[in-house]
Amino acid sequence: MSRFKFDSTPLSQPTPLPLAQSHQHRQQLAYRDRFLGFCTWLVACGVIVLFGWLMVDILWKGFGQLSWEFLTAPPEDAGRAGGIGPILVSTLLLLGICLGVSLPLGVGTAILLAEFTHPNHWFGRLVRRSLDMLAGVPSIVFGLFGNAFFSVILGMGFSILSGGLTLACMVLPILIRSVEEGLCAVPREYRFGAASLGISRTSTVVQLLLPAAMPSLVAGFILGVGRAIAETAALIYTSGYVDRMPTSLLDSGRSLSLHIFDLSMNVPGGDPNGYATVVVLVILLLLINGTASWIGNHWLHHSTDL
Repeated sequence: MSRFKFDSTPLSQPTPLPLAQSHQHRQQLAYRDRFLGFCTWLVACGVIVLFGWLMVDILWKGFGQLSWEFLTAPPEDAGRAGGIGPILVSTLLLLGICLGVSLPLGVGTAILLAEFTHPNHWFGRLVRRSLDMLAGVPSIVFGLFGNAFFSVILGMGFSILSGGLTLACMVLPILIRSVEEGLCAVPREYRFGAASLGISRTSTVVQLLLPAAMPSLVAGFILGVGRAIAETAALIYTSGYVDRMPTSLLDSGRSLSLHIFDLSMNVPGGDPNGYATVVVLVILLLLINGTASWIGNHWLHHSTDL
């Protein structure tokens, strides 16, 4: 016979909670869920009320000044009269240069970090930490860097090109990290399935991973545009303060945000045109963000249908 003696008694089962305690526990969980839901709705309603309050105040004081002449005429009497035609053109040129440089460079860098660099490699860690630090750098520091590098060292002077490149440097950290996180969130099964079908790495990234990460790309784009189009400090040292119509990218130009700052701080009696310029800036920002969201959704649905 064996020397070992086994106990045939069954293993003890956890003692279930009494019915009263179980009901009380479910009630506590329900109260917590309701409280968290209430807090969430309270914060959301607070944000909506604050945004609505700002919009009503801006539209109330500035919408009456809007006209086609205001959008096309040059400023007169230090901005108290006239319009914002040259300033609107300068803003669009600055934004075009910023997005033309930051979008391909940012998306390409995000793909390199997410798809072609090991997460624990020293190069990837160094780049990610550098981007996180740059995302928190004040805009005035970017302005001083842009003035020293683009305006002085590269000889661009106070120009729209110098200002647009400086804005691109500000937008890149936000855009790269947003797109990279979106690509990393795509399930690995997408990559395995594409590899099993013999699809190339480039086609997998362009036709499969980027559409799946489109919400993150659109979010990074919107955040970047919001920071670029409302920037003032960085542009004072790079694009300049001139309010005339630019004839080339090497001409100085004033952005809408700089014009608003000048009218509100340096020009007595400039508040009416300042509020009207704020309305134009908000409408322009909403149009750009809405267009970006529509293009992202269209690309995502088109890629899903394929």
